[in-house]
Amino acid sequence: MGAQIRVYRQRIRSVSSIKKITRAMELMAASRVVKARQRVDDTTPYSTALSRALSAVASHGEVEHPMLTEPEDPKRVAVLVLTSNRGLAGAYASSVLKESERLIERLRSEGKEVVPYLVGRKAIRYYNFRHREFAESWEDSTDAPTFETAKSISDTLLTAFLDKENPGSVDEVHVVYTRFRTMVTQEPQNLRLLPIQVVDADEASDETRGRTAKPTEMLPLYEFEPNAEEVLDAVLPQYVTHRIYNCLLQAAASELAARQRAMKSATDNADELIKTYTRLANEARQAEITQEISEIVGGANALADSK
Repeated sequence: MGAQIRVYRQRIRSVSSIKKITRAMELMAASRVVKARQRVDDTTPYSTALSRALSAVASHGEVEHPMLTEPEDPKRVAVLVLTSNRGLAGAYASSVLKESERLIERLRSEGKEVVPYLVGRKAIRYYNFRHREFAESWEDSTDAPTFETAKSISDTLLTAFLDKENPGSVDEVHVVYTRFRTMVTQEPQNLRLLPIQVVDADEASDETRGRTAKPTEMLPLYEFEPNAEEVLDAVLPQYVTHRIYNCLLQAAASELAARQRAMKSATDNADELIKTYTRLANEARQAEITQEISEIVGGANALADSK
């Protein structure tokens, strides 16, 4: 009995130590997710408005630009997968990887060659473990992304998209990320970034795949100074960079929210384990006391009978 009680007490101490860690991680994620949500709220309206305007230019303007022109027969497609560097966030990373696998499978069924670009150590380890090749990777902070990281990613993707003479060039660019909706709802999504798609007002606000404009809407008119080519050459790369940055921020907020929920669940489970082990330890202690009393009473009866 004594050994059993010691085992239960050791388990209670171990679970209590784990509970302190998960509780601390929960509080850290809760404090950081507020700033992450604010950054998403600050950047999403600009990204949505710019997407709507550029989509309108692509659909209604008489402008030809490589980043706005649909390829006739796309052969190579770049897929940017945004995951996390760290775990302990529930199914956050695995859900993004599953969504990327579905997208890659669909693209390959269409006869396209897929070139993965990875963000986060979770995606890198996923590909390395399966001995899969990828074009490039980034391991910068995923729960607090910087604009410099987005700029580095966009420069790489733009070079692969615009340099058609390069053997590693691509005809399309897709992004798989987790969109932050609420603290309890984060959705893995895929977005075709290049060439820019035609989206309506509702679709642009939802950041989903494009559709043609509604026939009842008034079509916008645009004038370019000094000319359309110079304006688009300056604006479109900034659009791609900002769009990737917004996706990184959405993924960061989703990661922190998922980690907060996972750590809260772990803390609650630790409380239940501590209660269970405490009850078992009390039962073992009570059984030990009962056994000791029985032995004392039995010894006393034996002495009395011997007299």
